[in-house]
Amino acid sequence: MSSIRSQLRDCPTRPAWFEVDLGRLSSNFRIIREDAPSGLEIGSVVKDNGYGHGAVEVANVALANGAGLLLVSNLDEAVELRESGIVAPIMLMGERMETELRLCIELNLTLAVGELDTAKAASSVATSLGKLLSVHVKVDTGMGRYGIRWDRALGMLQSIGAMPGLSLDGLFSHFSMSDELDKSFAIEQTGRFRSLLDEMKKVGLKIRCRHLCNSGGFLDLPEAHFDMVRIGLLPLGIYPSKVCRRISNIQPVGSVKTRLAVVKNIHNGDNVGYGLRYQSLGKRRIGVLPIGYGDGYPRVRNQGHVLVCGKRAPVIGANSMDSTMVDLSAIPEASVWDEVVLMGEQGDIEITPHDLAAWKGTVSYEVITAWRSRLPRLFINFKEDKLKVLRKLPEKTKEIPII
Repeated sequence: MSSIRSQLRDCPTRPAWFEVDLGRLSSNFRIIREDAPSGLEIGSVVKDNGYGHGAVEVANVALANGAGLLLVSNLDEAVELRESGIVAPIMLMGERMETELRLCIELNLTLAVGELDTAKAASSVATSLGKLLSVHVKVDTGMGRYGIRWDRALGMLQSIGAMPGLSLDGLFSHFSMSDELDKSFAIEQTGRFRSLLDEMKKVGLKIRCRHLCNSGGFLDLPEAHFDMVRIGLLPLGIYPSKVCRRISNIQPVGSVKTRLAVVKNIHNGDNVGYGLRYQSLGKRRIGVLPIGYGDGYPRVRNQGHVLVCGKRAPVIGANSMDSTMVDLSAIPEASVWDEVVLMGEQGDIEITPHDLAAWKGTVSYEVITAWRSRLPRLFINFKEDKLKVLRKLPEKTKEIPII
């Protein structure tokens, strides 16, 4: 088996891939840094494999461009970053089981805490190890999810501040709606957060890092920036909504591409795909793409389009786990193994995650994190001495490599 893998090392991978432009990502971080007020710390959210774009790669680019903190959602994600050699501060959001705490401390993570019992357990473990664990207390200002209610948080903050083995370094909350035109509830949440800060000031409780803003808050709510903002979507060149503020020259980082595996003619009355969802009216020229919902492409039925030869090719029928069919009748120049864009730019046309979300009836966050691991990631425009090549770009070929 090892000899086979050795022989195939330089072969093209499957003709479908997620392409990540690390040059654009680096540029986006620099532009965001220039747009941000002086002294505002940037926290880079790289949970869920860097929103599908590669956690280690996104984290390295973020750190190289001045991010002071990486944020993840679970312990496995933190382990991946540490095992890749990243020594920068990493904050673990959410709540932790007691069995996770020892490893959190050994990995030198910053812990989000929203429950007093978690803080007590963390204090006990840290003390037993002779370590000091940095914690950021999570306050619920209206999201109704993790964290202690803002008007009951002062006592818990005072208790945690006095616990051995813990360093109370941060206080944070999260907006439930920051990227829409109506900012009334976001403003109310900001007021609740400030009221807690006022209470802390009265009793002399100081904290190093206060943070409330996600990407939407960074763009539209400068009064809520405080000491740090947590941004995940924006550096990827994706705006949280169609109505939030734009920053000049921010560009999309991720593209999903494939190639035409089959080009064929069908006749009047012929069916295409599962469920008899499409029946041809007259002769049509169609293409078959070797990618489907098993790779994370939304399961659509006669909805949406892809880009072929710089033109829109409608999706026809119901796509399947491994295949998606498109109508090429208006693109006679299209041929087998031509490049196809499912998300991203081709020529002067773009398919955005918001477009894919509209076709599926979901949000852009789900679209970009749904791309499966079996879809190879191709990282382009990077410095080889800093980032590792994981996959090679499939070349246009008339032959299918045997993998």
